[in-house]
Formats: sequence, C-alpha cells, structure tokens
Amino acid sequence: MSSFATSTNATETAGLAALARGDAKGARALFEQAITQPGAPPSCWIGLSRSCLALGESDAALEAVDHALSLDPRDIRALLLKADLYAGRRDERTASTFYAAALRQASALQSGPSDLISDIRRAKAAMDRYARNYEAHLRARIADSGFDAERSSRRFAQSVDLVLGKKRVYLQQPSQYYFPELPQIQFYDRKDFAWAGAIEASTDDIRGELMDVLKDDSAFTPYVETVPNRPPPDDPSMADNPNWGAYFLWKDGQPVAEHIARCPKTARAIEAAPLCRISNRAPSVLFSRLKPGTRIPPHVGYINARLICHLPLIVPEKCVFRVGNDARQWREGEMLLFDDTIEHEARNDSNKTRVVLIFDIWRPELSEEERRLVAATLEAIDSYGAGGGAWGT
Repeated sequence: MSSFATSTNATETAGLAALARGDAKGARALFEQAITQPGAPPSCWIGLSRSCLALGESDAALEAVDHALSLDPRDIRALLLKADLYAGRRDERTASTFYAAALRQASALQSGPSDLISDIRRAKAAMDRYARNYEAHLRARIADSGFDAERSSRRFAQSVDLVLGKKRVYLQQPSQYYFPELPQIQFYDRKDFAWAGAIEASTDDIRGELMDVLKDDSAFTPYVETVPNRPPPDDPSMADNPNWGAYFLWKDGQPVAEHIARCPKTARAIEAAPLCRISNRAPSVLFSRLKPGTRIPPHVGYINARLICHLPLIVPEKCVFRVGNDARQWREGEMLLFDDTIEHEARNDSNKTRVVLIFDIWRPELSEEERRLVAATLEAIDSYGAGGGAWGT
C-alpha cells in the first residue's frame, strides 16, 4: 500500500471516529483533507457529505455525494445517502428513485456490515411507505376524474395496477406459431360469445355423463404423455403424471368414437362452439381432471390463433386458475375463455377432485380466410418429414 493510500485511510478513519462522537465540524475538516489525497475513494466523499449533512449544509452534502457517485455510480452507500438527502427535502419522488437504485445494487449482496444492512432495511421501509403514499395520491386523483372501481373500464383499472407495480405485463408467447397483431387479452368476456350460453345450459347433462366416466379411474390418461420420438418436456414434473388426467372426446383433431358414444350429450353441446379445426391438431375436447393437491406449473400454449374454453363441472374450494396477472376461481357452469399463449397455471389445493371440460375455438378476431390459411400452414408444417407431435392446451 502506498504512503498516499495509507494517509488517506488514516484520515478517513479519524473522520469516521469524529462523526461517531458527534464532532461533525472536526469530521468535515478531516474528510476535506482526505479528498485532497490522490486517488481518494468514494467513501471519503461520502464521509464529507455526511459531515455536511450533520452541520445542516444540505447543498454541500449533495455536492459531495454527487462526487462520490461520479467515481462509482453503483456505490450503495452513496445512493442511499443521496436518497436520504432528497427525503429530507420532502421530495419523495426523487428519493424513491435513489432508494430503488440502491436496492437494485444491494439485491446481489449475500452479507455486509451491520450498519449497511440496517440502511438497506430502512430503504425498503421507505419505499413501501412511498408506494402507499403514491397509490393513495394516484387513486384519489383518478377518483376525482370519475373513476369507479365497480362501473368503470376494467382495462383501465388494470392499467392503474400496472402503473403501481401491483401487476406485471404478460404477453403472448406461443411456442410454435405466432399470428401477429392480435389483442393481448388474458380472459375474454363470455358474454361476447353468443353460443356460450347454450353450452352452459347443458352443464347438468355434461356433468351427468362425466360422473359416469369418473366411476372408471382407468378411463383417464395422463394429460402430458412422453413421446418416444420427441424430447422430454421442459418441465418434467407433469409428464406421465396421473394427477393431471384427461378423457378425450376429440384428440388432435380426431374424434374418439368410443368416448363420444359414451358422452353423446357433451358431444352435441360442443357443436355450438366455433371449434378450431386443423387436421391432426385441433380440436381437442376433453374432461380435464386435477386430483387433490395438484398444481399445473406455469406454461404457455402452442399457437395464438385459438382460444381455450373451460366449462367448470366439479369445482371444490381452494381451486385457482391464473392467466397472466389475473387469477380466478372456477365456478361450476360459468365458462372461462382465455388465451393460453399467455403464461397460465392451475392448482387444486383442496382435498377433492376438480374437473373441467376443455375445448379450443378459433379466435374471434380471425377472418374465415385467415383461419383457412392458418390451418393450411400448420398442416403444411406437419406434412414435412415425419410430421408433428401432439399439442397441449
């Protein structure tokens, strides 16, 4: 270590000791001496800033901490100190940006000095307080503009949650085929689908056929089955797992005659829907069984040219279905229509079995020509080589 560095360290140490015993004026003099040494580190400027702050010299403190940040923009102590300076000026908006920057840098810390850890906790508490103040301010001003949580636009309400960081943006991420310029909608309003009511009206008949199928546990096969000539799924937890079972009436675009004969009312009811029809691919129509305590991990579907429909048939409590940032409870007889290329997951935290009827339909935004061309494209893809494997819903 050079004599200059040794001198700087000794002076800085003396300055810290002076601050600790409340001698801000003496500390300032020592730190002013330290920063004149060649290669003085950011900590000397931080010490000078703290000394100035203790003397009530806010502008000088801000100038000193800015110099520290010019030497190292990622210095956590400097970022925290600058946040504190703006907090002292009651500028919560600016203070929060520096607290946030400090917390981002601190996120990689595994451990640190106790005083630094304490300051990081204080910064987190300040950020929580600022977030509450900001939310209260924003919601009050929006309410003054006529917003009502019960009657106003649901889309607008979601935009406010995004601004406040209460939700995150989820976008379509199909794993195989992306059709551009389609709206990013997590759940569709079932009232916009005239045919949905007819299927919902058949819930009792469909459930009756399901109850007969449920008498034979072996009728259900694992929803995700490994295929010998295909790589294993990215998440192997559900592969060949009987806890997520399926009983198909249509599978990969082909009717399962025996199952349709067993559930004729279900098959007739589904005819009301604009089923997605692609040779060897769609539709898929099935009873999806989720056993007690089972969770389907987050995943995305294969193409965004379709929507997935759930008709809940047996739904105990503690069953939740999330698409993007919108988590909903299934309600028996009330259809859910959603974009499965947006990340989604399901869980059954009850001690009973949950069953929904699943089928896929064309997205309403696609014209008849677009539907025909999408189907032709995917059929062409499958005609190459040995063809494609099964999709998922």
